[in-house]
Amino acid sequence: MRFSVRTVIAAIVALLPALVVPLALPATPAAAHEVVVGGTPTTTQQEPWVVALSSRSRFGDDRSGQFCGGVAVGARTVVTAAHCFGKEALGVSDWQQLPDLRVIADRTDLTSDSGEELRLSKVWVNPDFDQTTNANDVAVITLAEPLPDGAAIPMAEPSDTDSYRPGTQAQVYGWGDTTGSGDYASALRTANVTVFADSVCEQAYPGGSVGSYVPASMMCAGAQQGGHDACQGDSGGPLVVAGRLVGLVSWGNGCAMADYPGVYTRVSAMEALIAQHM
Repeated sequence: MRFSVRTVIAAIVALLPALVVPLALPATPAAAHEVVVGGTPTTTQQEPWVVALSSRSRFGDDRSGQFCGGVAVGARTVVTAAHCFGKEALGVSDWQQLPDLRVIADRTDLTSDSGEELRLSKVWVNPDFDQTTNANDVAVITLAEPLPDGAAIPMAEPSDTDSYRPGTQAQVYGWGDTTGSGDYASALRTANVTVFADSVCEQAYPGGSVGSYVPASMMCAGAQQGGHDACQGDSGGPLVVAGRLVGLVSWGNGCAMADYPGVYTRVSAMEALIAQHM
């Protein structure tokens, strides 16, 4: 899972000596430069649907307490990863125990005070999320107040098969680790990645301590030789093809490693379920 390395370290301390970590700690990435990993700067003015999840009481004031990403798909609806609301991520069993939990919108640089910090009124975490395989990794946030006009992005539907065709170019967005070594970005970045065939993803992740690739609810994308990927802190953020949300950053083995692409929640498989909670 790709929440903050800060979260993973906190969980390691809490669980010692009986240690079970659902995310392989990042190995040295292949040809990692900047990020997401291997990315370039962008802005929330260009991509207004990219939002951040924040709790200063849990993660401190650094970068506004950001720990996961999210995507606006409606005026008051944000989708993210289910594991962002797990106890390992939040440190509490119920998100309402973090009264300062917010969705940050329209803030390119998380060290600034621009944009809005929006309260959450309801969170639906997919009860079918499997912490062993990481399948069905999606949650839906209902905001207490609406996002600015035009902030939402359309979701891929089951009929959008072309968006998932192997070789399709996609963009991933986030404020996460830029090297795989804990170097977090304060400003939003994006990286170009390539959608891989399910057979490639299954070969990379046949099952084990990291997770198992389940085509029904997952897709994977990256670069054949590594160097372009989402990383820790990007969880729940968007993977976009031609202006449509196709994936949510979910998990992977390390960051930007050759032969280990990033794994994303397949939005087309979750679209009807998400719509029920909008």
